[in-house]
Amino acid sequence: MAKKSRAELVKWHGWRLSEMHMPRHHAPAAVPSLSCNAASRLVLALLLATVSSAVGCGKTNAASAIPASEVEVATIAQKDVPVFSEWVATLDGYVNAQIQPQVTGYTIRQTYKEGSFVHKGQMLFQIDPRPFQALLDQANAQLAQTQAQLAKTQMDVDRDTPLAKAHAVAQSQLDNDIQAKRAAAAAVKAAEAQVEQAHLNLEFTNVRSPIDGMVGIAQVQIGNLVNPTTVLTSVSQIDPIKAYFSISEQEYLHYAERINAEAQKERPSNGPPFDLILADGTIYPHKGLGLLTNRQVDVSTGSIQIVCSFPNPHNFLRPGQFGRLRAASEIRRGALLVPQKAVSELQGSYQLAVVGADDKVSIRAVKVGDRVGPMWIVESGVKPGEVVVVEGLQKIQNGAMVKIKQPQAKGD
Repeated sequence: MAKKSRAELVKWHGWRLSEMHMPRHHAPAAVPSLSCNAASRLVLALLLATVSSAVGCGKTNAASAIPASEVEVATIAQKDVPVFSEWVATLDGYVNAQIQPQVTGYTIRQTYKEGSFVHKGQMLFQIDPRPFQALLDQANAQLAQTQAQLAKTQMDVDRDTPLAKAHAVAQSQLDNDIQAKRAAAAAVKAAEAQVEQAHLNLEFTNVRSPIDGMVGIAQVQIGNLVNPTTVLTSVSQIDPIKAYFSISEQEYLHYAERINAEAQKERPSNGPPFDLILADGTIYPHKGLGLLTNRQVDVSTGSIQIVCSFPNPHNFLRPGQFGRLRAASEIRRGALLVPQKAVSELQGSYQLAVVGADDKVSIRAVKVGDRVGPMWIVESGVKPGEVVVVEGLQKIQNGAMVKIKQPQAKGD
């Protein structure tokens, strides 16, 4: 390069000399100055010095080597790992009972504290019992009448039976006595049923809880006229408590065999345990178990509902709460794991910077799978035991040499 530059300068200098010796007509007289030979020599010396300096600088830049970037690396591990999934869940009572009266009347008393725990059979409301007590008394009186009529017909049969055998009375009279006795016996049974119904109606004036659970706010006030369509309050059994969540149709198809194998069990036992992450980020201390899968896929959302249950011994969880369920839906055998910070995403594709035995970087496109904590499962593109860059990715490029930063000992 230097020889070529010098040749071009000599050629250019020759052209300048020839130009200087050419006759110049009509030019004004020049001011006395350096001679032509001296000026030429001066220009040539300056140009040669400039070219030499430029050539020297180029050699220096080319000769200076780029230092290798220092990076942190991690080794690709292979092991069996649980793959966790999360779903949004809604809590609801294991049993939710709407408390409605079975008779019509006026409420005269509320016997429970709203929002408290009530036991099965505990009275919650009382409806005015006086009309029903009167009906019961009337039914008892009607029963007494029919019983008296039955007793009379029985006496007639007892009296006329021997007389009919002796032909003292007609056989038809005995037959009438027997039929009258049967009618009286039927009337007694009907009156007994009326008494039972009146007794039940009187009992129904005491509205009781059908289950153990948490009772809600009263929907009626003292003195309201209520009937069998009126909702007085609600009671929810919340120990255990149910959690509802939905999975996509694709997820269901993936786990359909396992789900259907547990469908006939009252309490499935082979499913994964569930963690409940509450709204404040804390994890509920008790594990949940899957209960059932709904019978159909929701055509509007393309999802199917799953139900699981959690122990709730201190009534900490309440119906209507939201949370996130987390469970190890499957175990990945021999999964390749890399730290998440080692993976670079570029236009929807993923890359890893693999460091070879010669400390040279190879940028590879990889296919990634599920995330497991701080690690990422790599489906393809790398092998177990290979080394990938986790810190310093921005300083390297494909084919570059790197210097592996040694981890510091604890306590340094």
